[in-house]
Amino acid sequence: MHVETMIRTASLLGCVALTVLPTSEATAQTELPAITVADTKPTRKKRPKPVRRPPVQPQAAAIPAPVPPGETTPPPPIPPIPPTFASQSQTTNAQILSRGGASLGDTLGTTAGVSATSFSPVASRPVIRGLGGFRVRTQENGIGSADMANLGEDHAVTIDPLTAGNVEVIRGPGTLRYGSQAIGGVVSATTGRIPTAVPANGVAFEARGGLNSVSRGADGAVLLDAGGGNFAIHADAFARQAGDYRIPGGVQENSSYRSDGHAVGGSYIFDSGFIGVAYQEMAMTYFIPGIDSAKVKNHIDLHQSKWTSRGEWRIGEYGLDAIRYWFGATDYKHNEINGVGAAAQIGSRFKNEELESRVEVSHLPFMTALGEWRGTAGMQWGQRNLSVAGATEPLLALAKARNIAAFAFEELQLTHALRAQAAVRIERTQIDGTGAQFPASFLPPPDQPILFPVDRSFMPVSVSTGLLYELPSDIVARVTLQHVERAPDPIEMFYKGPHDTPRTFEIGDPNMKLEKADTVEIGISRKRGATRFDASIYASRYRNFIFKNFTGVRCNETFASCGTPGASYDQIIYSQRDARFVGGEIEIEHDVARLWNGVWGLGGQYDIVHATFADGGYVPKIPPQRLGGSIFYRDADWSARVSLLHAFAQTHLGAFETPTPGFNLLNAELSHTHKFVKAGLPVTLTVGLKGENLLNADIRLHQSYKKDEVLQPGRNVRLFASMKF
Repeated sequence: MHVETMIRTASLLGCVALTVLPTSEATAQTELPAITVADTKPTRKKRPKPVRRPPVQPQAAAIPAPVPPGETTPPPPIPPIPPTFASQSQTTNAQILSRGGASLGDTLGTTAGVSATSFSPVASRPVIRGLGGFRVRTQENGIGSADMANLGEDHAVTIDPLTAGNVEVIRGPGTLRYGSQAIGGVVSATTGRIPTAVPANGVAFEARGGLNSVSRGADGAVLLDAGGGNFAIHADAFARQAGDYRIPGGVQENSSYRSDGHAVGGSYIFDSGFIGVAYQEMAMTYFIPGIDSAKVKNHIDLHQSKWTSRGEWRIGEYGLDAIRYWFGATDYKHNEINGVGAAAQIGSRFKNEELESRVEVSHLPFMTALGEWRGTAGMQWGQRNLSVAGATEPLLALAKARNIAAFAFEELQLTHALRAQAAVRIERTQIDGTGAQFPASFLPPPDQPILFPVDRSFMPVSVSTGLLYELPSDIVARVTLQHVERAPDPIEMFYKGPHDTPRTFEIGDPNMKLEKADTVEIGISRKRGATRFDASIYASRYRNFIFKNFTGVRCNETFASCGTPGASYDQIIYSQRDARFVGGEIEIEHDVARLWNGVWGLGGQYDIVHATFADGGYVPKIPPQRLGGSIFYRDADWSARVSLLHAFAQTHLGAFETPTPGFNLLNAELSHTHKFVKAGLPVTLTVGLKGENLLNADIRLHQSYKKDEVLQPGRNVRLFASMKF
């Protein structure tokens, strides 16, 4: 579907919805942007009779209907227990639509414990507890995004939030399920591109869209599911575009973008499971803000195509609970370009071909002398072929990374209130590429490094254990201990030249060792009732922590130019040092009292990360501490919220960093949901208005590599709407 058609049909939905509201009586419930934990599984139809806890239902996202005066609001059901009980948070579809972020980073950037790189509106990766890049895995429906976003802050994640049903942030032991590269956390988007069930009415349709004032931007998506008997199909398409966004006092030049994509999928669904396949494509062109980038109209032209498959067989006998698999095959490429039209010159060509598969087998719970035992074991396999061709010489010669891993998660119900969990992952990683030996000073002479073939293998071993105790008043306390290991990425080992878009001259280290971390985390949460909260504190000690070490040297496009006065690229050496991270976060909401037909309440959040090297120096690019509060109202039809987030100044600086001033981010939102029946089908219509950065504050993010040159968007008003049946 052509981009212009998409923009007209879906992103202008908000304007249409404001003038074509149905007149039938509303029965809708509005989703609550509360702190939630969810990892649901399809309900199996056949079960043997082992000893097990009574089943629990997923926590409803909707607000319970108001109750008569004098009675308490009934709490939502208890959420199901996830595979591991370390902290998780979930962003709902309604929140994604209202925020309108063009990237996962901007969508999640105000969540407690999560910030964003914000290199550009579409190139903004999540940063979890101060960790980003190769330590944060982004995935869609259990398969990695397989882009090259972790290779540089200027690279976009190829998951558009507009097509996601929800986005979950997984921290702690739960990351062992997905790979050693997820040492910092997992950002997992869920879409319906591989159907798992036939729509109840044979067909389901949704259109989502929005308009924003700060960049004259528009975005829209349409999603269709249909099926009958044992078959279901899915199709979706999306598009977004925006001009240069406004900032206080002007315009942030070279910040425009446009992207579009589509997907089709289908599944065969049977009584005890499903098997499905999907194909998806996306294309994106986005410009890079910054002084030097704007002068040459620097931009990135990206394309990705991907095949995915997923299946589940719920056995429910012979000691086996279920067998599940995931598979993905991806072809990704992007060009970094200076100039437009006939003047365009390609500076770098990035390519990645990637395969990934995972199989999991869960066993039925059984009784032991210590209590009920349940768990899952699995295997994961992956392969990547990546390269970066430069204008003069390769930034990264062809490199290959292969890995195979086995993992297991087990849970033991010791008492009615006490559970113990343990997880282990053993992985073998093989990396082949071309290493480079530079002078110890990283300055010429000689003018060229010595190149040599590299063939290395690593065996990261990660384990975790913990206890979860259910306290009175639905409060749950948890403590976890982890030892995690990560093999270095080919980029960290083999980069050796100019990276055009971020204006860096990057040098890897082929002799890198395993990165290791020991972490203890204590948390407490309450997921239902009038007061809901989730709080965690943690401490991690890293050995051989890998980071980008700015040397203060400037280069041009060759190593021979390093140290030349007036050169335009910052030299970066991938280095390893021991480090310590200490921090915590809290989110809390309290329903204060009934008001009109609903309830009003207060919310708050706080997060902090303190990261130092063993010698006392500060780890670079660590987000500042943040403190926020909100006031909200909600009922069956309306939802309103005003929030203020204060980011403190960051003065704990790594080498060659500059201080970043604090800021206040004031947002406000109002939305209305109306549910009615049309032609025998239930229809839900939502329209809303959101104001962002209403104080028009100068906002710079310390974790952004261009924060001294680039301001975040100024005051913005977003109109959004969705319709589904």
